[in-house]
Amino acid sequence: MKTLRIDDRTLCITEAYSSFREKLETARLLIRTGIDTLELPAVSDPVTDSLLVRTISAFAKDCRISVATGLNEEGIRNAVSALSAAAHPVLRVEVPLSAGMMEYVCHVKSPKMGEYITGLVSKAKAEGFEVEFYAEDATRAEKDFLLDMLETACKAGASSVTVSDLVGLLPDEIAALAADCAARLAAYSVQIGVSCSNRNGLATASAVLSVKDGSCPDLSIVKTSVSEELTSLETFGDILKNRGNDNDLRSALHYTELKRLTARIAWILGGRRPEKAAALPEDDGIFQLDEHADANDVAAAVSRLGYDLSDDDMSKVIEEFRRVVVNKKVSAKDLEAIVASTALQVPPTYTLVDYVINSANIFPASAQITLQKSGEVLRGISIGDGPIDAAILAIEQIIGRTFEMDDFRIQSVTEGKEAVGNALVRLRSAGKLYSGNGISTDIIGAGIRAYINAVNKIVYGEV
Repeated sequence: MKTLRIDDRTLCITEAYSSFREKLETARLLIRTGIDTLELPAVSDPVTDSLLVRTISAFAKDCRISVATGLNEEGIRNAVSALSAAAHPVLRVEVPLSAGMMEYVCHVKSPKMGEYITGLVSKAKAEGFEVEFYAEDATRAEKDFLLDMLETACKAGASSVTVSDLVGLLPDEIAALAADCAARLAAYSVQIGVSCSNRNGLATASAVLSVKDGSCPDLSIVKTSVSEELTSLETFGDILKNRGNDNDLRSALHYTELKRLTARIAWILGGRRPEKAAALPEDDGIFQLDEHADANDVAAAVSRLGYDLSDDDMSKVIEEFRRVVVNKKVSAKDLEAIVASTALQVPPTYTLVDYVINSANIFPASAQITLQKSGEVLRGISIGDGPIDAAILAIEQIIGRTFEMDDFRIQSVTEGKEAVGNALVRLRSAGKLYSGNGISTDIIGAGIRAYINAVNKIVYGEV
């Protein structure tokens, strides 16, 4: 049975219109799908882009992180520096091979292209990392020239090569080209992949047909994305789930979680909330509980919010609900606050020592967070898309993990210029929800405390 390598390019395609936080959350969700490689674009900003790669590397322990090198030595150095903390780093040399793009992008004509590719791949290989050669517009190049350049890259040290289709070839056409590439490179110990354009809606079919041929065992890499430009990660995973065994194909994708995770990624990148995560109406009866609600009603409401509480924690929630409902009906938001403040209260693993936040409209927000764990002082520094985002990234840098944020809200609990703010954070880990609560006259401080409170509950539950 052929084991496929799934390399996802979602963050290469969407990076121009995604915030730092969105990229980080997208990366975390993609890794949870079970992809083999997370591909990132070239490092254009040595500070921000390198920070993104390093932060992702902190939680991508079993996933390969691939960064494009650009087309010069400086780009290679930047990629190497960014990947310094990655457990499985890959340098990806992306070069166009059509006549027009070679001259426009690389300023090189075809007779010199072999030398140009040899220089880039060999320099990348000299850094001691795995190197992939990505033929960016392979289907616009002359086939003999394409095969020559792929072989040149293999000789220079590439351990894998990918044929990229930007034209939108029909499935049998891209499959035949990929098979020719596999035949030409049979003498080299390299993996071969396809990156199929979806401009005609046939990318997934093209990918399946390309790797299905059992006579080409090295043709085993498929480039995917959650966007609509390449082979769909979700659809390709469904095909492998439903028909993989019958066609001797398998992958490491987590099929049972794939639909939910890709739906959330699509929402992050496109502003569309998945149906299952849609906000429940505030006037839903179960979220307008009054003094007549019994323990079963409260337990059902807590369950509908997504929490799975122990009997002891549920008793605490019901007791607090009884106190609150004397004065008002309890809505979904009220019940969230009750769960956050009464359930899963644990000894703190991390305590907040201090924080410094810098925020303005002329430069990105930055945060320096100091936590204490078992007497050890730990510091994290990060920049982000706003002060809260920067603070959360700094905390994640300290603990070396990131979590899916299901909800974050801040509201005033008193009035006036010195009003006290109450922050509620909902984090998801291993399919369970954990909520944290923080109160402060500083709303950023309230958010930080709420996040740490939720993290402590997660960490305590894992011991």
